[in-house]
Amino acid sequence: MPGDDRLGIAMIIGSVRDGRVAPLVANWFAAQAERRDDLALDVIDLAETRLPDGLRGHFGGDRPEEVTALRPRVDEADAFVVVTPEYNRSFPAALKLMIDSYHREWAAKPVGFVSYGGMSSGLRAVEQLRLVFAELHAVTVRDSVAFRSPWTLFDDDGNWPKDPAGAESAARTMLDELVWFGRALRDARAARPYGA
Repeated sequence: MPGDDRLGIAMIIGSVRDGRVAPLVANWFAAQAERRDDLALDVIDLAETRLPDGLRGHFGGDRPEEVTALRPRVDEADAFVVVTPEYNRSFPAALKLMIDSYHREWAAKPVGFVSYGGMSSGLRAVEQLRLVFAELHAVTVRDSVAFRSPWTLFDDDGNWPKDPAGAESAARTMLDELVWFGRALRDARAARPYGA
């Protein structure tokens, strides 16, 4: 992704729902990431990308233009951060469709999570995503950032009116892990391409 030694991280905003809270959460996290000089952030908002509503061309034939257009950004990323809500104890269908639209592009790359929801803070969605990414040979980092009822935490401009120290610390920890694994796996892929 970047032309220097920075780690290229694609942040995927998984909600496409009308009235979504995702931009507030994602913008806050992007601000945390942009404080660092060891990574470069590429924001992939699925509400703007608008992939087709089905997997076409997955086992042969032509893939939809939207899928092929997004492919280089997924392929070139060194690591990923998935921003996901929890809907009915799981993650959004649009996010699953995006993940399933690619395969080798995820392999041997780390994935971190920023989740939000009600009582569980979106962590049930994250647990399911860990299983999905393991199947794709991606490596999920242990620590994540989770917001309980974020619609009560942010103001209309996306500012956190309360003490943000805990969330900022969680973001730093997760990004530290993501950068460590991202560099290690980038070097390993360069030395020997991953064969899965």
